[in-house]
This record gives sequence, C-alpha cells and structure tokens, in this order.
Amino acid sequence: MTYALVADCVSKAFGHRRVLSSASLRAKRGEVRAIFGRNGEGKSTLLKIATGLLQPDAGTVRMGDTVFTRASLPMLAARGVFYLPDHDVLAPVYRLGMQLGLFERRFGQGRAIDAARLAGIDHLLDRRVVSLSGGELRRAELALAITRSPTVLIADEPYRGIAPVDHDRLTTLFRTMAAGGCAVVVTGHEVPSLLAAADHVTWCTSGTTYELGSASAACAHDGFRRGYLGPTVRAPG
Repeated sequence: MTYALVADCVSKAFGHRRVLSSASLRAKRGEVRAIFGRNGEGKSTLLKIATGLLQPDAGTVRMGDTVFTRASLPMLAARGVFYLPDHDVLAPVYRLGMQLGLFERRFGQGRAIDAARLAGIDHLLDRRVVSLSGGELRRAELALAITRSPTVLIADEPYRGIAPVDHDRLTTLFRTMAAGGCAVVVTGHEVPSLLAAADHVTWCTSGTTYELGSASAACAHDGFRRGYLGPTVRAPG
C-alpha cells in the first residue's frame, strides 16, 4: 500500500524520558486517520516528527519513495504537507479576510474566498480573528489549509475547546478534504467526533502505535476498550 506520508518506527526521548519507541504514522490519500491516546503518550511528538518539527532518535520519515534523513517542516510543506498545531495560528488583531488573502498570495494554489466558502466562514471575512468563536477559528485555520491545496493535512487536537455543533462542521470539512484526495490525520480525545470522521484508527500507547482499522474494528478491540475507550463507547452509525 502506498502512503502519502510515513513516519516509520520512530523513537524519541527527552533527557531520560522516552516518549516514543517504534511508533509509526501513516497518512493515505483519500482517508481520514484518527490517532487516539492518553495525554503524555506521545501523539503530539509523533505528529511533530512526521512534519519535520522534531528529529527522531531512530526511524525514518518518507513521502512516496523519498526518504528524509533529516526532514524539516519547510521541506515537507513544499511537498504538500500542512500542519495545524494545537495552538492558534492566526494573528488575533487582524481581520480574517486580510490574513487569508495574504496567505493565498504567499502560498496559495486555490482561491481564499472559495476556501472560506467551503469552510463556512465567508460571512466572517471582515471580522477580527479575536472576535471569532473557537469553532469559527478552527474552520478559519482549515480554510488556510484548503487554500494551500495540501496532499497531507495533519491536525493536532482540532476539536479541543469548541462547541459540539462545530464538531460536525469540522468533521464534514475533514471528510470533504479526504474526498478531494487529501490524506488527513487528526488527533484528540473527542471520541464520538473522531470516530465519525475516521476511516482508520491508530492507538498510541506506551510509546508505540497499533493500527486498529475502521472505527467499528477499533471499538471491538478489547485492549483499546480497556486501555482507552472504556465500556460504554459504541461505533458510530
């Protein structure tokens, strides 16, 4: 199987604390992949390695047939990787439309106004970012990604801190991007929303990763239920 982006068998320690040992991330075009795990299990570290923000102690990062010995975010971004961190990326005091326009002129391959319309924020372009709700801000950040026309989108905890009504909107955006050929990878603890979005589930625990398959298969996995989901969660649908 060919993946758009792979961080393969990566390990990472910070001082004497080993966070990852032989963990992997695989992003496939046309799919949404959700990574679950408790806080401190290394999800964000794995994303940062996959996007070149951190160098692994062991393991490799590759796109297609190209293996990077020392990947960097600019290097991977030039090949179509877009990373949304778990903190705000838009300047709060400036108007949203101005920032989307600047991003389009600097990086864009599509039209910012089309991206804003797809994200459902075209009516907010004259607003300052500081005035946006959490859900509006997340959709604005996804509009940035759509403007870039990425081959891979990696989003760290995009559902965190937003109203439940905005979960469905984000899920629809992720599914739309995947349907357009983007490889989407998301993390978080908002189990129903992530399971509804996911074509494939990965479990990050004890420094390594387990590929669990579909949301239904993940919900039926005894170890995942005992170690993370709990007894009451059911597969979507």
